[in-house]
Amino acid sequence: MKEKLEIYCITNKRLRVVENTSYILAGVGLDDFPEQYLKSNTSDNIFYKEKHYSELTFQYWYWKNILNKNKNDWVGFCQKRRFWINKDSVGEKINTENFRKHILTEAPNEWSGIEAILCNPINVSNLKKMKILKRGFRSILKDPRILFDKRKRTINLHFDMYHGHGNLDKAIQVMNLEDRKEFSDFVKESTSYNPHIMFIAKPNIHQKWFGTLFPWLSRCEEIFGFEELNGYDTERLYAYLAERYLSFWFRKYTNYLNWPWAFYDYKG
Repeated sequence: MKEKLEIYCITNKRLRVVENTSYILAGVGLDDFPEQYLKSNTSDNIFYKEKHYSELTFQYWYWKNILNKNKNDWVGFCQKRRFWINKDSVGEKINTENFRKHILTEAPNEWSGIEAILCNPINVSNLKKMKILKRGFRSILKDPRILFDKRKRTINLHFDMYHGHGNLDKAIQVMNLEDRKEFSDFVKESTSYNPHIMFIAKPNIHQKWFGTLFPWLSRCEEIFGFEELNGYDTERLYAYLAERYLSFWFRKYTNYLNWPWAFYDYKG
């Protein structure tokens, strides 16, 4: 019998194009959403942190209020503008008319024996030299090879450039001991990661992941707080930290598979 797949689409704006699909819509942020959208400001929640946690606001709410009741084989998350797609939809132009045809709605047979599905990774090593000079000057002083050797343009460098120099290192210092050294090595050696905090997994994997992620982010709050987090670089710092940790954690602890996703900027 085919395994059942349930996907939650997290958004801070109404998404009419998704409303007529099998996806469950979850609204975060301050907009007024139609009744069919799940809200993450009830029961056990961290809605007051939404500005800095972004889609994690709903994922926390799901973990605390729905996960134990969910009987589906697979449960996953996507987000506004970024959607899981079928393998044969790679390279196709997605629009309002064909949206339902291309998005992933069923668990493929090849997922048999797999525990988790991650977004196909993105590579961060193709940074332009001018961008590195502008945003990574302190890193260059430490290791000038960054300018000439793409293998040196790692997850850690990318985070330093775009989300506060040294912030990832500080966050790693309060990570659980089981992962601290390995994760530090991972971000300093790897040049790609699985983006967007999107994943599909078995419910038992959800429990383990959320039970590790959110206590770590809570400890990170003691370092970074909220008041000084502003602008693109750091306003969503906790989401950026989770995004990098997700790549490492699922690769270490699960039998995972990378899967295609697409950017579709629906307006309307």
